[in-house]
Amino acid sequence: MGTIALKIDVDTFRGTREGVPRLAAALERAGARATFLFSLGPDHTGRAIKRVFRRGFLGKVRRTSVTQHYGVKTLMYGVLLPGPHIARRCADTLREIARRGFEVGVHTYDHIKWQDGVARASEPWTRRQLVLAREEFIRVFDRPPQSHGAAGWQVNRSVPGLERELGFRHASDTRGEEPFVPVVGGSEVDVPQLPTTLPTLDELIGREELMATDPVEHLLALTADGRDHVFTLHAELEGGAYLEGFERLLRTWRARGSNLTDLGSYVRGLDLSRLPRCEIASGTVAGRSGTLAVQGRRVPRAGPAGTTARTSR
Repeated sequence: MGTIALKIDVDTFRGTREGVPRLAAALERAGARATFLFSLGPDHTGRAIKRVFRRGFLGKVRRTSVTQHYGVKTLMYGVLLPGPHIARRCADTLREIARRGFEVGVHTYDHIKWQDGVARASEPWTRRQLVLAREEFIRVFDRPPQSHGAAGWQVNRSVPGLERELGFRHASDTRGEEPFVPVVGGSEVDVPQLPTTLPTLDELIGREELMATDPVEHLLALTADGRDHVFTLHAELEGGAYLEGFERLLRTWRARGSNLTDLGSYVRGLDLSRLPRCEIASGTVAGRSGTLAVQGRRVPRAGPAGTTARTSR
């Protein structure tokens, strides 16, 4: 069987304190590796209320019981309550995850600010947010981050180049079918993208067309062919009410012989010279509201006299 790289997005203060330790224990029981991507600044989850006007958002709220998973207090952070600074309040938890041998990386600084603002943001705004997250990561771990996974799968055309400039070695910012080298403005940016290839559990639960289907069984069917995949889970969900389902996934994947690993180990096993070169586009994903960054069209590789330049580190 193939490789399933596990990527854990940690969005909130509660998810960091409660969901992360549960997931680490579950992964250790299964003998699996994973990449924990942390939100490192203030938790302003309550400001997501503006998304009520986004098409499909209310349907997702009803399907996935946001109050149950995030808690009433979390939903007031940044609105009626000050948002706790995650990395400064939870530094010991973050360091413990690294000490236990898990790959750690950057999800974002301010999750809501990035997810709701980056798609239309300027290069200076984007740089500032990435630098804030990188500096906070270094303060906690005493080393720079190598892995980045954009909050909400939201980016703009500045992000790949800034990832390269700031020393990230790989990124999982997009949804797609296979790893690729991003091409921006005709130039390759040599920070490979490892897109999420599978639907997340919260995208499957409660969807009308899947009401007769167990979401876990659906994911197991999608991975039965032995192809490589990147699976994204959330500390607030799989580290909470969905933990039992996630552990069932782990047990079955392990029984099938799948290699359950982290993003860094996965990318080290790839021949980067053979990866397709692709643009990053905007698209939709079933079960998730709004538009996301998705793997776009393939760009032909340039020959000796070609015009596609390589941006090297």
